[in-house]
Amino acid sequence: MLLGTNQKLLAALPQSSLQNIALTGFMAVGKSAVGRCLARRLGRVFVDLDKVIEKNEGMKVKEIFSRKGEPYFRRAEKRALAEILLCGGQVIATGGGVVMDGGNLQLLRLKSFLVCLTALPEVLLRRAGNGRRRPLLNGGDRALRIRELLAQREKSYAQAHFCLDTSDLTVDQVVESLLKTIALRETR
Repeated sequence: MLLGTNQKLLAALPQSSLQNIALTGFMAVGKSAVGRCLARRLGRVFVDLDKVIEKNEGMKVKEIFSRKGEPYFRRAEKRALAEILLCGGQVIATGGGVVMDGGNLQLLRLKSFLVCLTALPEVLLRRAGNGRRRPLLNGGDRALRIRELLAQREKSYAQAHFCLDTSDLTVDQVVESLLKTIALRETR
């Protein structure tokens, strides 16, 4: 285990007193897979913001977008994020656009160690598959849409406390890198 004594320290503290670790970044960058693995390694609760929204709304994200539109989804996302961040000690996978709202970004930076996972556009395109489950990639040139959205979100993503390019890394390698970063942060 990489964290050794830090792992023991984390286990001894009440989860609610620990700072959250929130993962942001573009769709298909690996937030959920990394988040689940990181939470397991740290002995923390994993929360997927999109799953919380789906539970609250009683429908999948894709359905919310198609039936109620993106503005409605963003309002539901904002409410769910505020609710989630009332607790500490979690690993949270956010949606890729959550940081475009300045209030969300500020709240995430205040209530969590905010990590932005990145990847090259061609890697994201490959990982996103056919894009059917990704409402913002429906229709048109998906590669162009990815580049446009990345450009729009670049400044918000750059405000994370830590950024990590996952393009050439496995989930385990990303988690190991994050564990090292978290351990270093805790010793400061």
